[in-house]
Amino acid sequence: MSYWQGKVAIVTGGSAGLGLAIAEALGDRGASVMIAARDGGRLHEAVGRLQQKGHRGAGFATDVTDAEQVDSLIDRTISEFGRLDMLVNNVGRSTRGNVLDTGPDEFRELLELNFLSVVRCTQAAAPHLIESRGHVVNIGSLASKSVSKFLGAYPASKFAVAAYSQQLRLELQPQGVHVLLVCPGPIAREDAGQRYDAETRDLPDSARQPGGGVKLRGIPPDRLAARILRACEQRRLELIVPARARWLFAISQLWPSLGDRIIAKMNS
Repeated sequence: MSYWQGKVAIVTGGSAGLGLAIAEALGDRGASVMIAARDGGRLHEAVGRLQQKGHRGAGFATDVTDAEQVDSLIDRTISEFGRLDMLVNNVGRSTRGNVLDTGPDEFRELLELNFLSVVRCTQAAAPHLIESRGHVVNIGSLASKSVSKFLGAYPASKFAVAAYSQQLRLELQPQGVHVLLVCPGPIAREDAGQRYDAETRDLPDSARQPGGGVKLRGIPPDRLAARILRACEQRRLELIVPARARWLFAISQLWPSLGDRIIAKMNS
């Protein structure tokens, strides 16, 4: 029997992309899934995809920057499915911009969405996850560990997710809760290379490319979703894709000047 059979998961930002891939992978393995997303139309379509495959799924329109809506999401999940075994904090948005042109308001907006939403959802779900000895999965980025040029406020918001994940591990592991930080490179998507056109008009062409121009192949979301679930089953602490990026992270910590040179070469 699948490890996930009978378990219940919440996936924020689950109506498309990696979030939907995780929701479908969980459903394929026998879990019940509550998808949270702001766009009601896309949310309805995503839930329909799960149910057409015979999965037990539901949706709840949620703005994760609103504490009352997050509380309602948790309450609806418990009411619908009776328990909670997994929270996937997948909501997030990337940006482009020269860092000196990125003002405090832009940093505040991205920190609210990419980081504080993780805090808000985790705090609301924690009592149920402690009871089930479940999983918190925080979707970070390679930019949670190392920075490229012209990413605006994005790296600061994702570095915060990495720090928070480590704190959660240290404090929740003794209570049986597993915390996984996922740091992927660019996710394959149809609009890769065009989605930042408006933000990069005055920036080098590399800035509009996935990963800020770092030469990495897009990761298929279904493959990454499967790896995330395996990492949870193994109760791993971090999942970095591609794995070779760990060498860059280590070098950058030990020899920052060498790390910067490597990153500059990767963006050239």
